[in-house]
Amino acid sequence: MPSHKPAKQILALIVFALVIGASAWGQQFAIQRADYGHAHLRVDVTQRLRELARSNTTFRMGNSTFGVDPAPGMVKTLRIFATGPRGASRTFEYREGSVVDGSQFTGWGGGNWGNNDQYQILGAWYGTAHRNVDVTQRLRDLAKSNTFFRMGNSTFGVDPAHGVVKTLRIWARGPRGDEKQFDYREGSVVDGSLFTGWGGGNWGGGGWNGGWNGSIRPPVTQPGRPPVGGIGQLNIVRAMYGVPGRSQDVAGRLQSMVQNGRLNTAVNRSTMGTDPAPGVLKTLRVTYSIGRGQQQQVTIPDNGQLNIP
Repeated sequence: MPSHKPAKQILALIVFALVIGASAWGQQFAIQRADYGHAHLRVDVTQRLRELARSNTTFRMGNSTFGVDPAPGMVKTLRIFATGPRGASRTFEYREGSVVDGSQFTGWGGGNWGNNDQYQILGAWYGTAHRNVDVTQRLRDLAKSNTFFRMGNSTFGVDPAHGVVKTLRIWARGPRGDEKQFDYREGSVVDGSLFTGWGGGNWGGGGWNGGWNGSIRPPVTQPGRPPVGGIGQLNIVRAMYGVPGRSQDVAGRLQSMVQNGRLNTAVNRSTMGTDPAPGVLKTLRVTYSIGRGQQQQVTIPDNGQLNIP
């Protein structure tokens, strides 16, 4: 009878070649970037994924993995955008709670993938195209303690356009000198890992003359209020009322009191609209600027009078 041994050996070699080929193909996808969320409520997690990859080939992922929940109450997904050996693009999607296997991506553990270009922040504005305020300093304060944060009126202590959905617009400069705007809709999550020097706050002072539209903008008027951010106008950057450990930012309230470029008000729990430390004498510390001039500070005790300028 004829032997079937050669046929079995050939079949084994074919199977082995297919396995090796599939494994090699799996190593050929190069990660470009990654995001996490649901529908349009997503944050860029490329940097966080790079950190995880250095110590884990596989991991189970969810909100705690990335330290943020961009879409509360919704089932989220991790999307990894990659390119194959011939430049073809492919998206790998992982449902919240599932396991991510990094073995199919080239250079996974080394973290030498993705777009490493980071942008240097030039300035930040909050509002709409016609009604917006400079929040560069407030953003710098937030960056010192938060990589991610969900933003809105309470974040910046001001509502420059009542009844309208607002946007945080960050202007930044890339490593090749290109300028780019990053827009975040009110209520969305801001991811600081996209920006170089985020936590250090050493940005926003590079001689940028731009505004909302990337160029010097004309003064913006609001009903019953003076122009915001215009030349010679009073801008309340931050205003903390209270005592150490118990204070409230009342910048938005003070900004609404500005009349004809001046702020004159008594300092007490009634005028400040809050009492963060009942029964205790409090202090108001205000950081402000005139037009686009240098920031200044003033401190007023309870029952004192605030007069700026």
